Amino acid sequence: MAKTDETRLDQTTVSTDKTTNTASQQSDMPVLRLDDVSYSYTKGGKRVLKNISHDFQSGSVHAITGPSGAGKTTMLSLISGLANPTEGKVLYNGNDLSKQDRYRYRSHDIGVIFQGFNLLPNLTVAENIILSMDASGKTFDRSKKEIVNDLLVQVHLPQEYANERILHLSGGEQQRVAIARALSHDPAIIVADEPTGNLDLATQDDIMGIFQALAHDEQHCVIIVTHSPEVAKASDEVFELAPTKRRR
Repeated sequence: MAKTDETRLDQTTVSTDKTTNTASQQSDMPVLRLDDVSYSYTKGGKRVLKNISHDFQSGSVHAITGPSGAGKTTMLSLISGLANPTEGKVLYNGNDLSKQDRYRYRSHDIGVIFQGFNLLPNLTVAENIILSMDASGKTFDRSKKEIVNDLLVQVHLPQEYANERILHLSGGEQQRVAIARALSHDPAIIVADEPTGNLDLATQDDIMGIFQALAHDEQHCVIIVTHSPEVAKASDEVFELAPTKRRR
């Protein structure tokens, strides 16, 4: 059995206090709350997450860190509405996510940026973004083409990239398209799984600047799962999942 199978999870929260003015304007109600959450893959089995409680606020960049096997991916699945906790609750705007329409939550309220991008390589940039807009079922007050162009500017890509096929783009460019796609239905929460893992430092800094602007200027709640100390340092708050040996 792998070493990580012999662990339980504690958590440490470190606030970097970079958005004091923004935080003072936030309401007491977090947009997302983990309330004494535990999770195991099988009934009565080992708990991958144990008694986790944490608040995620709009207007802040939150980093979730920890070594491999600490439960970051599992937490991401719970936050994204892909799984329900075995114990405890995930609350979105104060409401138990397990009792809500989780498909609607995923298509309207949260935007996910996958580690592998999950873009369709034979489609154009615009087609990838519009596909996400169509899947949301939302009604937009502007043409989708206009929204795509604005999103490309927001993620620091030229508007002429709209007609480029994904397979012609670099990794950094594909990451920007993945961010634009996640923003296309204007979700309250943006979740990114290792968004800078394969990027050079200059591109990493630029991507983090985009996330900071989304949080600080547009009041999105941005949650980043990362191994990068630089990403954690640039975030407003660090939530560390720390595995420790289970007592015998």
